[in-house]
Amino acid sequence: MIVYGTGYSPFVRKVLVSLAEKGVSYEHKPVMFHAPDADFQAASPFGKIPAIEDDGFRLADSSAILWYLERKHPTPALVPTDPKALGRAVWFDKFGDTELFGKLIVPFVERVLKPNVMKQATNEAAVTKALDKDLPPLFDYLEGEVAGPYLVGDVFSIADISVATGFYNFQLAEARIDAGRWPRLAAYVNATLGRPSFKAALAAKKG
Repeated sequence: MIVYGTGYSPFVRKVLVSLAEKGVSYEHKPVMFHAPDADFQAASPFGKIPAIEDDGFRLADSSAILWYLERKHPTPALVPTDPKALGRAVWFDKFGDTELFGKLIVPFVERVLKPNVMKQATNEAAVTKALDKDLPPLFDYLEGEVAGPYLVGDVFSIADISVATGFYNFQLAEARIDAGRWPRLAAYVNATLGRPSFKAALAAKKG
């Protein structure tokens, strides 16, 4: 299997963590989105990352890839079978990708991507808005949802992968969860990013 996409991407990281959890070997090609690579473009016609090529089968979108991996490599399971747990896992996958990502990534974009890659000035006002206004309600919500080591039931799942993945970029931007205000969330994120699968994904090539 070939995985396309820079290791800086939280969405690429979702796939790499899943592969590590399942013990599936792969080749990583750390391209950026819209990269002028014919094989990548064949796997991702709209230029989004991640994308995969697996014995001639091509697919883009992190959630679609996670479901594909779950069916092809069902052990260990990363998607619950209980209906209620399944519903919650799918919700947290969506929450991580949509509600959380756009706000959590702001410090990384402003403090890391803009000055180092895009050669643009950092907008610290945007960072302050994200940290002081946009993220606290989401952190409040997650603080109430974290009741143990995992978000759904008593096993690691796509819910944990999708919610935790962006916090690595958050940390790269020298942003931190206030452990005094959100102690359960801070401990949960640290423990999840410390899993061997996450450590392997965090070491992935950036490009």
